[in-house]
Amino acid sequence: MVNFNAARERARDAQRKSDLDQVKKALRMYYNDNNSYPATGSLIWGSIFQSAGGNMVYMKALPHDPSWKKDGDSDYNYTQTANGQDFCLWAGLENRSDGDMIKSRSRCSTCSPPGANYNYVVCAD
Repeated sequence: MVNFNAARERARDAQRKSDLDQVKKALRMYYNDNNSYPATGSLIWGSIFQSAGGNMVYMKALPHDPSWKKDGDSDYNYTQTANGQDFCLWAGLENRSDGDMIKSRSRCSTCSPPGANYNYVVCAD
């Protein structure tokens, strides 16, 4: 049973990494159109991600964390940094020994989300 639960945790972590990669791609398209990343607080997880005028859809629905529930469980996080020229996305991973957490933090050294030791971080690169 323990191995089964660990496999489920790793699967959710893989989904988190994939989701953040897809959001990163959408954010880069947004940047190409607007010369800036969206303001902090403007991404609403589970909602459409589109241009201000609605004429360009970047994602039909921003994903929720696999463990997210409507009662307020954790979700993905986003903040705009460097005056709109960079961003920081992060999610807590369940597998605390996942080596990708350290690699992601070293790639995105300007990101310092709370609880960074357990967060997988994505930035504009």
